[in-house]
Order: sequence, then C-alpha cells, then structure tokens
Amino acid sequence: MVNVVMMLLGVLLPLLHLVLGKGPWTRRNILRLLLVYAFVFDVGGVGFIFGFIPHVFYADEAAKLIGWLPGSPFQFEVGLHDGAWGILGFLCVFIGGGFWLATALGWSFFLLGAAYGHVHQLLVEGDFAPYNLMPAFTDTFIPLWLLGLLYAYYRNGGLEGLLRRER
Repeated sequence: MVNVVMMLLGVLLPLLHLVLGKGPWTRRNILRLLLVYAFVFDVGGVGFIFGFIPHVFYADEAAKLIGWLPGSPFQFEVGLHDGAWGILGFLCVFIGGGFWLATALGWSFFLLGAAYGHVHQLLVEGDFAPYNLMPAFTDTFIPLWLLGLLYAYYRNGGLEGLLRRER
C-alpha cells in the first residue's frame, strides 16, 4: 500500500507544483517537471525507501509481507539492487539527458520483470500476501508512466539529439 502512496505522490505533487508555481508552463516544461517527480518518487522513493531499507534492515518482516520464507540471504542482494536504482532516481534531479533514458529503461525492465514474477506467484503459487499483490499493479504502472512521459518529453523537444547518431 505504501508503494501506491509513493507512486501517487509522484503524480499528484507535480500537479500541485504546477498550480502553485510560476510559469511559463510550456508542454515541454510540464513534461520535464512530471519526469523529475517521477524519477524522485517512483524510482528514488520506491527503490530506496521501499526496496533497500526493508530488504536490508527488516529482511524477515519484509519476507513475510511478500510471502517469502524468512532468512534468505538473497534479500540483502535485492535490497542493494533497489538501493542502487533509488540513488539513480534521486540523481535524475541533477543529471538529465541520456542518464534519464538509461535510468528509465533499466528501472522499467526490472519492474516489469518483477510484475511478471508477482503475477506468476499469485496465479501459480496462490501468493496473495499484501506485498506480492499490490506491487503487481505498481510494478506495471510505474514503467508505463515513466516511459510514456519520457517519450512525450522526447516528442516535445526534450532529450534533443540523444537518439540520433552522428555521421
């Protein structure tokens, strides 16, 4: 449930920013703002706060919420993986361009794979644990949102020249 809140913050807070902030709000500027918030909340927040911290510091409790057996050393590795992506998400505030593209593609690949795993566990193993069920939704929505925003930003002049090869 908490990852849903984080995901919604990544969508709703930039809208509040638009209402309270000063323009000019061109389509490109709005998309850039939405992307920065998406990277901070949907990659940084979800990855670091809700991936790294629970898997590394509260591994047994996290395992129970997911429907896994406690005591797996693999959780530490999953936590470090999530933490690394979380750091990349936070760095997107300061680094743009190709870094955004690489972060969005890598995080989306991971989340879509994780979503597949959650759905598989749900259907095959009957794992309806709360932290297996809800991530099936967020792990699908976040990549679609992030890649959709990135594509719209590119179509509106963002990431200029990034996807063209120089001859």
